[in-house]
Amino acid sequence: MTRTTALNTGRDDFLRWVADERGLDLPARPVDAVLALLSLNGADRRSGVPEPTPPLVRRLLHEDLPVLLQVTPDELAALPDVLIALADRARSTHRLNAKRHARLLETVGHAVPDFERAMRDPRNLTWPRWYAALLTADGVDRDDSGAVREWLAALDRTPRGERPPLPGGVHRAHLADRTFAARTLLTEALLGAAARDARGVPTAGPLLTDPPRTAEEWEELADELLGRWTAEGLGAALAGPRSDLAPGPESLPHLALADRLLDEHLDYYGRSDAPLLPPSGLPAPGELRALLHAAPLPAALARGAEAPGLAGSAAAPDGAALRELAERCGFPGPAGGVWSEGTPEELAELAADILTATVERIAAEAAPADAYAPDASHLLYALYERGGMPDSVAREVADVAGWELDPKVVESPVPVPGAPVPGPYVLPAADRLGQLLGRVAPDESERSSLERPARSLAAVLDRLAATGCLFRSGDAYGLTPLGNAAVRHALLAGQVAAPLRDTVLGWDPDELIAAADSWSGPAAVAALADWVAGHGGGDDTWRILLAALSRIHTTHGEGPKSVFTLLKAAGMPSAPVREVLTDPVLGGYARRLLVSRGEEAPEAVVPYSARAVLLDEELMAHWLADLRARRAAEPAGPDDRSAPGALVTAFDTAAAGWPGGPQALLAALAAAGPHSFTIYTKDLAANHPDARVRRWATRVARQPGT
Repeated sequence: MTRTTALNTGRDDFLRWVADERGLDLPARPVDAVLALLSLNGADRRSGVPEPTPPLVRRLLHEDLPVLLQVTPDELAALPDVLIALADRARSTHRLNAKRHARLLETVGHAVPDFERAMRDPRNLTWPRWYAALLTADGVDRDDSGAVREWLAALDRTPRGERPPLPGGVHRAHLADRTFAARTLLTEALLGAAARDARGVPTAGPLLTDPPRTAEEWEELADELLGRWTAEGLGAALAGPRSDLAPGPESLPHLALADRLLDEHLDYYGRSDAPLLPPSGLPAPGELRALLHAAPLPAALARGAEAPGLAGSAAAPDGAALRELAERCGFPGPAGGVWSEGTPEELAELAADILTATVERIAAEAAPADAYAPDASHLLYALYERGGMPDSVAREVADVAGWELDPKVVESPVPVPGAPVPGPYVLPAADRLGQLLGRVAPDESERSSLERPARSLAAVLDRLAATGCLFRSGDAYGLTPLGNAAVRHALLAGQVAAPLRDTVLGWDPDELIAAADSWSGPAAVAALADWVAGHGGGDDTWRILLAALSRIHTTHGEGPKSVFTLLKAAGMPSAPVREVLTDPVLGGYARRLLVSRGEEAPEAVVPYSARAVLLDEELMAHWLADLRARRAAEPAGPDDRSAPGALVTAFDTAAAGWPGGPQALLAALAAAGPHSFTIYTKDLAANHPDARVRRWATRVARQPGT
């Protein structure tokens, strides 16, 4: 069925009125989009054209047009005139009184700056908007559907490496998501308009004079409108014969992994923009093709047959499974072009697609008792979050089982054997196992409890290793350079902050310290030392970081312990540390570090506010010790919170020498660490033997920081 995209919006009458009454020659494309979207969103059309209201204007400018309309600078500049002319026309037909007219014009004026920023924001790009911008840049007439088709055909023939790259920070996945959302938005608006028409024909007539009858026709109409507002015929071409140029979410399997990694990141950090440590093993862009081609499973998918590296492997999928994986990843088809001539970003994307398809297949085939196969994406995230450092199978299994492990040992990298360790997984010997876990070597009973889950985890890792993204050598496992690139690509597709090393080096001190507050382990120490070396490496550089750490705590109330410990491990010299003895935040930490180095550091110069910051950390540690002790004693009897523990003892010791006594100390602690204070003060309020302290703790806890 051939269908016109013209909706009954009164566009031609409005353009004539604007020309006759206002002497304006408004551009047709933005006028058409504004009138159509206002009408689709339910604007009153009794006067023959849709009448804007403040809520409709805000939705139009902030939500709809930034993803549906592509304009030239002149068209963008004319768009406020379109809305003003609509308001003026409604006023001239007595549809608006003077007060409502003025309010509408004020809404337009306030909304336009944010609208202009949204139109320039690359995060609002869709495939039609992106290609329409390229058409304009190449001087192609966007109103000529034939010229648009010829340009798309030429682009399709252009080698991938010679095509215009997407703006920095934007990936194909982002455009796929935004385009899918825009098409869905438009289709739903069209269906809503048809429903309103069906309930009663407006005075101006139905908006859709010949509504579609099938789901396919509704989608075709949405694509035609997308082309009308970007480049003629573009929406239909990208949804049809040129769909390879505009892949949708269904063509990008790694979006499923991106969602899972985002969930993991939110569980770890609470927000997507908390930056991860850059891994040390990211490959150079020019190395990706060789790495991908050398991986057994990707090579098998590209060949359409079993690759030599998979022959006889327990990780090898059978013929039917191999064909399903190939189809999921785009072989044969668009993935073949990426395999042979893809850009580095496309190759990383293909590796992420293959990794995702493998994760999905492992989960689908998981046995009910298998703890690791259903969520192999967690293993990928945990390895990347460690800065790409290798981990231990036995250590991971013991951690999941709830064993008490030394955090410093858990954060340390696991040595990888120089030569691969072939064959089935074997748990390390007892002494080596104790070293890996940071505890006394487990006895035979404990060791045997790890055997089965360790073999289960190793089997999952071996299947992932076939993708070329992971390795397992004996008990050690980790991400390969290809794996770091693939996981980072999926993280970025999920809008997770995964900066490169050069990006971190370019951060200012406050950015670095704020990020490092969530980092830990040797990789974090290396990143901080790297930044210091890149910014001069002298005492002045350390002074800058210490000043930033003090500011961050003062502004956000975050404890400085973790970052100060990382700075110490990164080689922070004593001279800048000595200078912050009088700092109201860091003085206590500075004195403790200097004393540990055998240097003089008088306590008298340390402000009481800084002593409270340090004491807050120590009391939190005592609270945790009490909690562990109570949990250990629970099997032997009821939880007895009435007996004074380490927390109460440490508090009383500090209060005895604090000016103003316990009440003043509680107020100082509340100001020093409002987050941690609310945790341990509940125990003080419940368990301290002195009723006055219990009362003071309860009162201060209700108003932390006062």
